[in-house]
Amino acid sequence: MRRDKVNYYLDIAETVLERGTCLRRNFGAVIVKNDQIIATGYAGAPRGRKNCSDLGVCTREKLAIPRGERYEMCRSVHAEQNAIISARREDMLGSTLYLVGKEVKTGDYVENASPCALCRRFIINAGIETVIVRNTNSEYTKISVSRWVEEDESLTGQGGY
Repeated sequence: MRRDKVNYYLDIAETVLERGTCLRRNFGAVIVKNDQIIATGYAGAPRGRKNCSDLGVCTREKLAIPRGERYEMCRSVHAEQNAIISARREDMLGSTLYLVGKEVKTGDYVENASPCALCRRFIINAGIETVIVRNTNSEYTKISVSRWVEEDESLTGQGGY
């Protein structure tokens, strides 16, 4: 049976996440417009810096920082951010970002995955229209980015994710 288009792109994002270097959770992102891949990204330290996987330590894990908090303590550039900085804005206008996250220890999909508050701002400014996040091998959540503009988490103090 032929794979549907949404899961096809989510499968590609899942392959991209395998390049991730996080010791907690790895994400892969694929930006698509008009059925063409514009850019991909995975979580990893900025170019030239050592990755957590090279150092053998995750600062956020070491400090027991809960999921969704204190991202300034993270060495990585997030998958969504890496995909966005690899593309031209004019190519991203009206595009879709496909996102898949997996727990490093178990290989399970990240439950209730969603871009963090900072990545949401990147996505909004990039002009991306829709974000699709994988929940299971075949189920996903489709998010209209305009909702994030209307429901400004920075006004309520919610960090997202």
